[in-house]
Amino acid sequence: MQALSKEYSAAAKEISKVIQESEELKVYLESEEEEDFLALREAYEPAMQQLHMNVAAIQPLELVALEKAFLDTDFEGLFLPKLLGYSVLRGEINKETMKYVLPQDHFKAILYTICNSSNFDYLKKRIGQSIQMGFAFSSDIWVTNLINGIDNRRIRYFLQSQKLDKYRDIRSRHTGIVRFKKQFKNDNFYSVDFPNTANELTVLYSTLKSFLIIRTERKTMDNSAIISEMEKLISNPAFQGTKEHTNLMGIYANLYKLKKSETATLAGVFNKERVNNPNFKDNYFDFLLAAFNEGLEIDMKADARVSILIDNKIEDDVKSYYRLMDEIHGKGYVHQDAIEAVRVFYSQHKGVSVINECVRKVIYSYFARLINNLETNEYTELFELAKIFPVYMGIFSNEQFNQDVKALCMTYIRKLLKKYTDKRGKDYQDIKKFVSATFLDLNFLKKKEIVELFKTRRKRKVTKE
Repeated sequence: MQALSKEYSAAAKEISKVIQESEELKVYLESEEEEDFLALREAYEPAMQQLHMNVAAIQPLELVALEKAFLDTDFEGLFLPKLLGYSVLRGEINKETMKYVLPQDHFKAILYTICNSSNFDYLKKRIGQSIQMGFAFSSDIWVTNLINGIDNRRIRYFLQSQKLDKYRDIRSRHTGIVRFKKQFKNDNFYSVDFPNTANELTVLYSTLKSFLIIRTERKTMDNSAIISEMEKLISNPAFQGTKEHTNLMGIYANLYKLKKSETATLAGVFNKERVNNPNFKDNYFDFLLAAFNEGLEIDMKADARVSILIDNKIEDDVKSYYRLMDEIHGKGYVHQDAIEAVRVFYSQHKGVSVINECVRKVIYSYFARLINNLETNEYTELFELAKIFPVYMGIFSNEQFNQDVKALCMTYIRKLLKKYTDKRGKDYQDIKKFVSATFLDLNFLKKKEIVELFKTRRKRKVTKE
């Protein structure tokens, strides 16, 4: 966590000052009525949320520091229910146990502040689900110690009631977090700590990886603060040579837009690792394959970002792979030169190798982008594309690739058959003729399956009683 900058610290203090001097607070303190507290909340929470959004977008590493500033009593507990929810979702959850990897001290700090607030009775109406989730993913001992740290017996009973038996079941915890996340799907609340030691890198790796990916998915954000930290991370000799370092550098190299000087720094480390780290090639292509499988944008732009890093004086599979990517993206995957380059490259490696699987993913991604974006009136595009299917299927000789391409096509064909229902119409007949010939040749469908696909479904007669 980075300290809050003077600019944001001053902005937070200004909001708290306005709250303390407000007429809404004066009215509430005199009446202590819920409707007056709600009026206070509606008047000043938007300013707190806007400041939170600004910091999250520009200086996300300062976000936790801002939230700690909001714990001051001068804010009257405003915005804390939302922050409690954010703290629940920031924690890294072990997918096998559905429990937090590390204790969530920030969640605890926010919850204690709410429990000790003079406005607890009104705040508690907005925190039940957040507490239930936070407790569900924490250990029983940790939750018990947290509850016992509250002096007020009434509040202790309230917290104990939020520890639900149903969340002892791992399936319920999984369902619960999926549902809980939906409430915050449009919010940006992500922050992270960057490691300083090799041990910290191991502990923080997973959350840092998720954070870096999330920042690339929200394309309008300023990542300057993150890039400066990433330069330090990739340049740290204590991290170099580890799989975590390779993976984080892979995300950074493929998905982040960098300035010339930043690219030069990255290129220096990237090529140094190619020479000095005997595991770099394997680790890098493992990363790349995982990135494809996770749905990251490993596309033409990503390949171009990495290609310019490559020192061509170093002969290795990394150089060969990106030379092939330049050929595919530059000339097009249907060009004879690109097809021949794929054939030669693929034959030089084992068919089941990770690097060859990455090549298959690249070609499949081209097919997927085209087919998934076809409108129903553009079906002749599929007819043309299908001519190239047997070429790559022959090169790869891989059943999974064939099945993946089949699944793409079948999804689109079913979409077409929902639109073109007139069996005598030209469109329907063209589609049927194409599927009957091509899908049979490609072993996508058997004759019986093709007949079944185009079979007229009889409507069941409704019998009168």
